[in-house]
Amino acid sequence: MVKIFIDAGHGGHDGGAIANGLKEKDLTLEIARKLRSELNKYRNVQVKMSRTGDTFLSLSRRANIANSWGADLFVSIHINAGGGVGYEDYIHTSQNSKTKSGKIQSCINAEMIKATGWRNRGRKRANFAVLRQTKMPAILTENGFIDTKTDADKLKSNSFLNKIADGHAKGIAKHFGLKKKKGSSSTTSKKKSNKKKTTSNSSKVSSYKGKRVESKVNGLRFYNKPSWKDKDVIGRVNKGYGFPNIVSKHKVGKGYQYKVKNSKGKVFYITASDKYVRVVGGSKKRTGKTISQMADEVIKGKHGSGNANRRRSLGISKSQYEKVRKEVNRRM
Repeated sequence: MVKIFIDAGHGGHDGGAIANGLKEKDLTLEIARKLRSELNKYRNVQVKMSRTGDTFLSLSRRANIANSWGADLFVSIHINAGGGVGYEDYIHTSQNSKTKSGKIQSCINAEMIKATGWRNRGRKRANFAVLRQTKMPAILTENGFIDTKTDADKLKSNSFLNKIADGHAKGIAKHFGLKKKKGSSSTTSKKKSNKKKTTSNSSKVSSYKGKRVESKVNGLRFYNKPSWKDKDVIGRVNKGYGFPNIVSKHKVGKGYQYKVKNSKGKVFYITASDKYVRVVGGSKKRTGKTISQMADEVIKGKHGSGNANRRRSLGISKSQYEKVRKEVNRRM
């Protein structure tokens, strides 16, 4: 069993680099989640993440978690800044192309350039703390420049983030000789079939029966039809407010929106991004889950961040949630 530790750089009060309407901490977490999904398509792989939500961990804490877990590889994901273009990666200064870290770096670098088409800024070495303090082979990747418009535009594309995750996953799989599970394929290779599935998925209303959507932020816009255009904005909702009924989920442009109804049955459309909204309800279905299963969901980030929000999303009592929280802390 190969154990891969994915470290999403920055988080919490440490936003990392910020430019062109993007935050490094948000991008690294999104890429890390996508990479976890890609790696889970392979046999004999275990994946653990340093963070699954917008939380802060010190560099030493990140390395210590990976060391205690006994990871076979530490992958730290970052976004570059400073006015350049393209992709580069780092191993520790004590390593070289003949060491395990160097060989893994070579595989990931080649697959990343193949997947993204980015300019290859090279395989580099540095004395970064997470590379120095980890006991296993470790690599830190810098995925484009957040302050360069051409790179930033790519980083705003969900399909391009899929390519970044795919490049990492294929490089890791190549080094360790991992084989895909039966019936699994990469996210980027499913583009055509996904287009056909989108229509049928949007019609599966039953999966949202009894669920509502709430905003995680103040002033979140909603629309009178499936659109992202300013002219189609019909109103805004503040944090904790939303719509009592989700009808379905639809592909709109490069993103997704929920088709929702208000208490009077009027139809609107609102973003389906879990960065801005949470789906609440369906607690009757969830009550049959064990503490362990609910802890798994929390660790995977399915119920957002913050204890109050997670308990509300799970639809359980305070005493039940306390058991879930303790189980999560035990595993982390």
